[in-house]
Amino acid sequence: MINQNAPIGRPGRPTGWRRRALRLPVFAYRVGLGSLFGKRLLLLHHTGRVSGHDRTTVLEVVSFDAVKGNWTVASGFGPTADWYQNLRAQPQALIRSGNRPHPVTARFLPPDDGAEIMADYARRHPRTALRLCAFMGLPADGSNESFRAAGRAIPFVRLEAGAGHSPAGRRDR
Repeated sequence: MINQNAPIGRPGRPTGWRRRALRLPVFAYRVGLGSLFGKRLLLLHHTGRVSGHDRTTVLEVVSFDAVKGNWTVASGFGPTADWYQNLRAQPQALIRSGNRPHPVTARFLPPDDGAEIMADYARRHPRTALRLCAFMGLPADGSNESFRAAGRAIPFVRLEAGAGHSPAGRRDR
């Protein structure tokens, strides 16, 4: 069942069996199977802005920079997604990429950066990019400019590894 009260142009938050299906990767991470997802997905541990409780969600990694130690993710449900709003309130979080934990700080990217990120993602994953745009209600005809326009409408977040923490899970010396 899809939430009918979602803003026009954005998919509604999943409910029922769709929600349970989308939560399956969280359980895979909990039982130590996060490495199955490689660098394509990560588990985000964040703090609820209202409850203050620990929350988790699995996100697709749009890009990963091993040198700088950062992961870029997108909010397909827009800026009203709970994890996105929670990071706005408390940008320090913990992620698991594979089975390794990484303390991170969220940095919210401007629309022009989102345009470049989406265009790059579409070059690497053209069919997936088209499906994602259709799912989010964003027009994309496969051209670079249509993906750049879609990227301006998608909230992107860069999760930057904490000071003294490298993406390989080793402390910098």
